[in-house]
Amino acid sequence: MKAFLKEFVKRGSMFCGGGPLIVAIIYMFLPVETVGVSHIVTEILTSLLLAFIAAGISAIYTVEKIPYPTAGLIQGSVLLADYLTIYLINGWIPVTWQSITMFVTIFVAAFLTISLIIYHSIKVQIEKLNKQIK
Repeated sequence: MKAFLKEFVKRGSMFCGGGPLIVAIIYMFLPVETVGVSHIVTEILTSLLLAFIAAGISAIYTVEKIPYPTAGLIQGSVLLADYLTIYLINGWIPVTWQSITMFVTIFVAAFLTISLIIYHSIKVQIEKLNKQIK
């Protein structure tokens, strides 16, 4: 667990700047009405936290010795909770059951699709390596 936390913090620290960068790009290019400083600061800090957690949780695949589906379930659950919480705090999605249900549905579908593509590509690479070894 100590190795996981160390890797989590390392990965999160390396990539957490991506969240505020995205917020800055959105405010730069989208027509946004006047927004208060405290609102912008909240969005920057929460997007930093979002990116820190999203990058850090990827350590679950390399540090912990658990099966890929279990690691994927852990990562997906953490990302869903992370994104949904931050999006609701920042008002990026409305606090309605319909919006939350739509967000969760789209997130799960996208996460499963990406995970299956990654799993399939890794499986193909392993099969190629096994053929080369034999």
